[in-house]
Amino acid sequence: MNSQIDELQREVCAKFSAPHFGCDLNLKIGISRNVKEGLRPVNGLRIRPEGDTCGWYIWAGEEYSTASDFFVPLHASHLFKWAPLVVPYLGLPPGWRFLVTEQYEDVWEDTSLLDD
Repeated sequence: MNSQIDELQREVCAKFSAPHFGCDLNLKIGISRNVKEGLRPVNGLRIRPEGDTCGWYIWAGEEYSTASDFFVPLHASHLFKWAPLVVPYLGLPPGWRFLVTEQYEDVWEDTSLLDD
C-alpha cells in the first residue's frame, strides 16, 4: 500500500483512539452502487475479514437496505475512483463504523458488529 495512504489511515485511527488494522486493497468490500453516484453521507462498517474480503461494507445516503442485491462486491482498490473520501478510514479495525461527507466526520466503535 502507498505509504501516504497508510499514514492517513494511521492518523484517522489515532484521532479516534482505534487500533490500526490494515486493509489489503486487493481484497473485496461490499458496496452499494449509490456510492459511485456521489450520494452523501457515506457510511461504512467493518466486520471481521473472511476469505477474499477485508470486512468493509460501504453505502451512501440515509437509508440502509437489506435487499440481497444492495451490496455488490468490489476490490477495495477501486474506491479511489468510486469514493476517495472513504480511503483514509479503511485502516479502522473490525467493530468500527464511520459516517462522512466532505464537511462532516463521525467515527465510532460498535462492538455489536463482532457478534457471531
